[in-house]
Amino acid sequence: MTLLPSIIALVTGFVLLILSAGSFTDSGVKIASTYKISPLIIGILIFGFGTSAPEIFVSALAAFEDHPELAVGNAFGSNILNIALVLGVTAMILPIKVNVKVIKKEWYFLIAYTLITGLLLWDRHLGFIDGSILLGLLVIFLWITYKDSKKDHHDFDNLSSNVDSSQKIKIWTKLLISLVLLLVSAKLFVFAGTNIADYYHVSDLIIGLTVVALGTSLPELAVAITSAIKKQHEMVVGNIIGSNIFNTVAVLAIPGLISPLTIQDEAVFQDYLFMLVLTLLIYVFFISSPVTKMKDTLSRLEGFFLIIVLSIYFYIRILV
Repeated sequence: MTLLPSIIALVTGFVLLILSAGSFTDSGVKIASTYKISPLIIGILIFGFGTSAPEIFVSALAAFEDHPELAVGNAFGSNILNIALVLGVTAMILPIKVNVKVIKKEWYFLIAYTLITGLLLWDRHLGFIDGSILLGLLVIFLWITYKDSKKDHHDFDNLSSNVDSSQKIKIWTKLLISLVLLLVSAKLFVFAGTNIADYYHVSDLIIGLTVVALGTSLPELAVAITSAIKKQHEMVVGNIIGSNIFNTVAVLAIPGLISPLTIQDEAVFQDYLFMLVLTLLIYVFFISSPVTKMKDTLSRLEGFFLIIVLSIYFYIRILV
């Protein structure tokens, strides 16, 4: 097996990712303005679901092809990378400032769902009942988030793009096209990364945690960076929280519903617990920065700290 096709796919995926990320963010901002929806809600529902689509697709494909451990590793790895890599890199480029009151409810959902997932996996089995419970949690979250978005009234003076309602079709078309390009680029990354990992005979769980998770997390990284540059910080955090909720309940539900499996001890005691700690850190950093003592801000130094912690985790998890 040659690595040349994988290298070509890797480069092509990177180019498509760069081209589509900016368009995806701009369209999301315009939709928020047109429909008078909070940028946080856009980040959670549109960006969160849209950028989690690669994980969902990969999880379903892996389960159907009898590789459910890859799907589990993808879910855990994507959540870990979304927090440590995406928020870390984005904060290092430009400190992320968000009103903690805005993200509090969604973060509560994320931490609650993460804890429930841990309880479901504690018996080391992910089956049909577990998958059904996780999907039920997703439906509850989507319904409550949608109802809340209808209750609140938001000031949109800070949005960079205001459009007339007659342009809705054009905006949605542009959003869908950019989303498709994001998904194609992610798929290329997954194809390349999986082949490279197979070439070196790495297990399904480790492939899911690292190469596949990195490939499917690249849309979140691209959208987060472009949103931060455009000063849409609520979209950055909303995207991460929304994406992690989708990964936790939707992506993990798929192998349980399609191909029930026994979970490895290290997946629970190492990968899940590390994901839980990082999820808690989101709130800790935004409540009051341990470094700058500033509230509502993830500083460059804290972003660097997340990258270091991630590097140590992967070093211990893979090489030790």
